[in-house]
Amino acid sequence: MNREKIIVIDFGGQYNQLVARRVRESHVYCEIYSYKTDIETIKAMNPKGIILTGGPNSCYEEGAPTYSRELFELGIPVLGLCYGAQLMMHVLGGVVTKAPVREYGKIEVTVDKSSKLFGNVSEKTICWMSHNDYIEKAADGFRIIAHTPACPVAAVECVEKKLYAIQYHPEVLHTQEGFKMLSNFVYEVCGCAGDWKMDAFVENTIQAIREKVGDGKVLCALSGGVDSSVAAVMLAKAVGGQLTCVFVDHGLLRKNEGDEVEEIFGPNGNYDLNFIRVNAQERFYEKLAGVTEPEAKRKIIGEEFIRVFEEEAKKIGKVDFLVQGTIYPDVVESGLGGESAVIKSHHNVGGLPDFVDFKEIIEPLRDLFKDEVRKAGLELGIPEKLVYRQPFPGPGLGVRIMGEVTAEKVKIVQDADAIYREEIAAAGLDKSIGQYFAALTNMQSVGVMGDERTYDYAIALRAVNTIDFMTAEFAELPWELLGKVSSRIVNEVKHVNRVLYDCTGKPPATIEFE
Repeated sequence: MNREKIIVIDFGGQYNQLVARRVRESHVYCEIYSYKTDIETIKAMNPKGIILTGGPNSCYEEGAPTYSRELFELGIPVLGLCYGAQLMMHVLGGVVTKAPVREYGKIEVTVDKSSKLFGNVSEKTICWMSHNDYIEKAADGFRIIAHTPACPVAAVECVEKKLYAIQYHPEVLHTQEGFKMLSNFVYEVCGCAGDWKMDAFVENTIQAIREKVGDGKVLCALSGGVDSSVAAVMLAKAVGGQLTCVFVDHGLLRKNEGDEVEEIFGPNGNYDLNFIRVNAQERFYEKLAGVTEPEAKRKIIGEEFIRVFEEEAKKIGKVDFLVQGTIYPDVVESGLGGESAVIKSHHNVGGLPDFVDFKEIIEPLRDLFKDEVRKAGLELGIPEKLVYRQPFPGPGLGVRIMGEVTAEKVKIVQDADAIYREEIAAAGLDKSIGQYFAALTNMQSVGVMGDERTYDYAIALRAVNTIDFMTAEFAELPWELLGKVSSRIVNEVKHVNRVLYDCTGKPPATIEFE
């Protein structure tokens, strides 16, 4: 489909996905590509604008990520952010050096409101700085449009060539008017129309699926999570009876979740789906026996998923397409978009086995971020209760159990997690926390219960506040609530004698434990 797009060129910045999300919030489609993407590929995409991300390097050092001067001579508007700004100046003949004063955190920036970037922005505005280097001298043809006491060149522009460079991060929420600045670039500089709307996306996707599938048979991997549920309903609306949904209960779901999924999607549920539940718990436990390495666990779970689907497909007869609920962060974090390192293999992207017995895989949500998936779900008429469920990883509790996965450990974490979720809901916090769950550490420690010495597991509780799941801060839960949850878990869950609370943000941690 030909839609207007902005492309983000990633230089290893931690906020690469956030930049793309902010652009999409302006109703303009946006994709992420590595700085290694060649200029001809970029030209062929015909983007309305290009944004260069931040990154951890110094642009003047040998071997630092760079791009050819030609990028800035295409006539396409370019906006450089932080490292991207410094690189633009460096490539075009400006001077970038180590800053005499390193700026980090919220800094007041004075902007020139005559610039298209800052028309509706306050003259003095709080921005998020994070840099060791700074632009000592702007390249010829650029004028300074923002400064701080320690950073004389906080932003520059060359209106004639539609080139803009900003030393801070407009994409993060700490930059109070950052969304306005990015929106100004997209609309005032790039001239976008803003046609990225969820109702149109849903309609167009359903139509495209119909055309692709024709009279073929489709098998959908239904986990009961938000992503696969939205994908399943989208396919049901597109091809109806040609769709069979296979729900694999791998024994790594939350407490009672298998039955809940069957209740919603099964024969007595709300949707006219061919629904098959496969109880494969023992099969997965056997495969995972003795395996402790997180990536190995993910790969095993991903491979076994596909094997189960293949077996079910053979029972159904010829199946042409497999549907998966892959979403855009899965694609980027698996190293298939942008430059950031492979953070983890997602079971339905990087974890796929080499041989898959289907003609083609359909991933209708592959272009969407999590909040966009939820909007799509509401457009499809899926109940809010299901759309706003807590996110749950594809490998399930397999990545919330440190070390080897066993049936006993699964029961421990299921019971602890159920108590935690129950108490958070009772405290009225279930809607306000981005994500929360219990994980089972591989740590055993000495305790005393009923005058007897114990040597049992420690449960770790996690709760984070996040809008986009790209960055997150730990939630400051009331001590009284944590005390109650801890007391209940230790008293009600066998083989647990200690409860810990995780106070780490993302970065440096990920939201999940493995």
